[in-house]
Amino acid sequence: MLNLIHHDSIKKCTPAYYVDGLEVKLPIQKRFTDVQLRMLEDYFREMPIEEILTGLKFAKNRWSAKDAGVLKVGRKSIIQKEVHSVTNEQAQWRLKNWKMMISNYRRRGYSYPTISRIKKILIEKSKKKSK
Repeated sequence: MLNLIHHDSIKKCTPAYYVDGLEVKLPIQKRFTDVQLRMLEDYFREMPIEEILTGLKFAKNRWSAKDAGVLKVGRKSIIQKEVHSVTNEQAQWRLKNWKMMISNYRRRGYSYPTISRIKKILIEKSKKKSK
């Protein structure tokens, strides 16, 4: 059960979460609207705490990256950035040295599915004739 206590004088919310007789209070510095408070109550009432924590972890990591100015763009943009101006010869060289390329991509934080998509496009580009 989540009880959200809204203090009108300071316009802050102090959520209190009860689990098996244990009460957890969270002081929050932001102002909430009544709609936002109801949404929070609904989330805590309807969702398991593990899912809420997973979502909060994701949101915090995204917010931290955005705040630091290093938020990565979507996968399609990453792939296009890597293969946009690659020539036939460059694609062949990258494929010959693929293990080194994988380590470079992993160092940049690319996931294996993204690296795999890059490789697929490089294979296509290496088969095309140079102009």
